[in-house]
Amino acid sequence: MVRVRFAPSPTGFLHVGGARTALFNYLFARHFNGIFVLRIEDTDIARSERIFEKNLMDSLRWLKIQWDEGPDVGGPYGPYRQSERLHIYREYAEKLVRENKAYRVYAYPEEIEQLREELLSKNLPPHYTREMFDRFATKERIREYEEKGIQPAIYFSMPRKTIVHNDLIKGQVVFTEGSVGDFALLRSNGMPTYNFACVVDDMLMKITHVIRGDDHLPNTVKQLAIYEAFGVEPPQIGHVSMILGPDGKKLSKRHGATSVEEFRARGYLPEAVVNYLALLGWSPPDAQEIMSLEEMIEKFSIERVSKNPAIFDPGKLKWMNGHYIRKSQVKTIVELLIPYVESKGWSYKSKEWLENVFLCVRDRMHTLEEFTDLADFFFVRPEVTLQTDEAIRRGLLECAARLEQAGELTKEGLVNVFREVIKGSKLNAKDFYMSLRRALTGKSEGPELIDVVTLLGRAETAARIRKALGVG
Repeated sequence: MVRVRFAPSPTGFLHVGGARTALFNYLFARHFNGIFVLRIEDTDIARSERIFEKNLMDSLRWLKIQWDEGPDVGGPYGPYRQSERLHIYREYAEKLVRENKAYRVYAYPEEIEQLREELLSKNLPPHYTREMFDRFATKERIREYEEKGIQPAIYFSMPRKTIVHNDLIKGQVVFTEGSVGDFALLRSNGMPTYNFACVVDDMLMKITHVIRGDDHLPNTVKQLAIYEAFGVEPPQIGHVSMILGPDGKKLSKRHGATSVEEFRARGYLPEAVVNYLALLGWSPPDAQEIMSLEEMIEKFSIERVSKNPAIFDPGKLKWMNGHYIRKSQVKTIVELLIPYVESKGWSYKSKEWLENVFLCVRDRMHTLEEFTDLADFFFVRPEVTLQTDEAIRRGLLECAARLEQAGELTKEGLVNVFREVIKGSKLNAKDFYMSLRRALTGKSEGPELIDVVTLLGRAETAARIRKALGVG
């Protein structure tokens, strides 16, 4: 059975690159009716926080990416937080020491740094060997460590040979002999290094496929060597190319929002974000762009993931989000809009009224956040002082008077009022309607005027006309 994992570090918000990696793993697992595992890699004590773990999980759920095994739901291969698996890493590191595939290092951090500087000064790569560390393993140093209660670090004895990796996405990658020196498995504080913990966890959790960002490609040679040391067949590994900004540089804050949390706060729908992320580096066989999650699962294949970097286009995402806003149920969108309205301190007549306001501006919306700018005049009278000719002024005042005196009017009835005023005062229709729009909305363009008047009501419409003309 296919078993994949997404293994974020809880040191910040979920970046779109991480979200895409999670999505590709999820689609791959579901396509093959496999298992999707969420593992929290929280051994960076200084930066890992439970609040970030919660945020990561909330973001994944918002994207509709649900895991089968993980820290909150459990599973047969837990625990699923690395900080709760330290005894396991110690056990497996000691196993490699006993088999002479790893060794203890009694050098202090500053001594290792000095060793590194010595190598660099000789124009040599900073690749360590067991022989380099032997000089520190004196009887005196070992006794010193024991008396101070210091655990020696454990280093892996990297085999000196060429290692070939057949990548699921990039094809054959060759790591030449001597490209990597010996490296730490366990630090002196007992914490495992990324490469070691990753291998032990993937091995014990029976992960069959690893899909991750290509920034991890340099780690692969170390991990393959560790798998070989344990005599275990490694999972199939594929490295997804990085996401670049529109300028061709690595996506970062300078390009705008880069985390799932930011896009959610700015009024993007999860369906749109998932749809867009899926197309960043993957293309379905039929070139379809708008897809449901179910369609993505059905069509996803690792063979169609591109080797080339993906370009993040904010405009394309915004267009796609607008599509989903118009495609979604009106009541669903309005429920999402209410927090934006309330954050402004605005009140509304009813949910039905709010639905009609939304329908007025829906076609111009690309994000939920834009609603308050497009529809603000429905909630707050604009500050407008009309500068217009006397004929238009008289016509607008007559329009206000008729609206105040009329009973309930249908849309057709309102249109007739406007037409009668224009005809009776011999006004230019375009100038009249433009002035009326300015008086009611403070804007030069927007929804159909008849819809605006209907939603504002006759009394409010008349009041706004008089206020804009300075007589109300």
